[in-house]
Amino acid sequence: METAQLRQLLNRLKRGQLQVDEALKKLAHLPFEDIGIAKLDFHRPVRHGIPEVIFGESKDLAEIESIIRAMTRKKMNVLVTRLSPEKAKALRRKFRTARYNERARTLKIIHHRIPLCGRGKILLISAGTSDLAVAEEARETAEFLGNRVEKIYDVGVAGLHRLMAYRAKLVEARVLIVVAGMEGALPSVVAGLVDKPVIAVPTSVGYGASLAGLSALFAMLNSCANSLAVVNIDNGFGAACLASQINRL
Repeated sequence: METAQLRQLLNRLKRGQLQVDEALKKLAHLPFEDIGIAKLDFHRPVRHGIPEVIFGESKDLAEIESIIRAMTRKKMNVLVTRLSPEKAKALRRKFRTARYNERARTLKIIHHRIPLCGRGKILLISAGTSDLAVAEEARETAEFLGNRVEKIYDVGVAGLHRLMAYRAKLVEARVLIVVAGMEGALPSVVAGLVDKPVIAVPTSVGYGASLAGLSALFAMLNSCANSLAVVNIDNGFGAACLASQINRL
C-alpha cells in the first residue's frame, strides 16, 4: 500500500465511510505478503518512500507474472526493470495496460495517478547516445517515483559547448543525474558548474581500456569536484531513487 492510498483509507475511516473491520482487512498484509516465490513488501512506500520494484533480469516469466498479479490485486503501480523485449512482449499480452520502454528495458502498469512528490526538477544528462539505455532507466524510475524530469542527451565533453547551451537548465534543477561512459568526465564538469547535488552514473560503454565501465567509475570516484556522489556501473535505477529522495527534502 502506497502512502497516498493509506492516507485515503485513514481519512475514510475518520469520516465514518469505512468500518474498522473493513480497514483492518485492507491492512492485513502489512508489512509484507508471502506469495511463495517472493515476499512482497507492501509497507515499503510508507516506511521508505519508494515502493516495491521488480528486478526482471534474473527472474523467469512465470515469477514476474505472479508478482505483478499480487501487486495488481492491491492496486499498486508496477515497475519492472531490466526486462528483456521477449519477456515484455509476453507480459503485455497478459496485462493490456502495460507500457514497455525497450531502450530502458522497463515495464510499467499504472493503476492510479502518481502524485507529484518532488519539490523541484530532476535534470537528467547523458554524455552520449550510447548511454541512453541507462539514462532512460533513470528517467522512467524518477517519473514513477513522482518527480518532474527534464533531460539533456548527448552533451559529452567531446563537444562541451553543447552542454553550455543549457546552462539555465543546469542552474534551475534541484538535483542532477549525469550518465557517462568512456572516461567518465562529464559528471565532474557538471558538478563544477552547479551548487546542487550531482549523482554520477558510470556506464559500461567504451573501448577495451574502459574495462566495462570500471575506468568511468574510478574517474568519478576520484573527481575533485565537490557535491558529487557516484552509484554503481549502469545503475540508472539507483541514481533515480537517490535523486528522488533528495528532491523530496
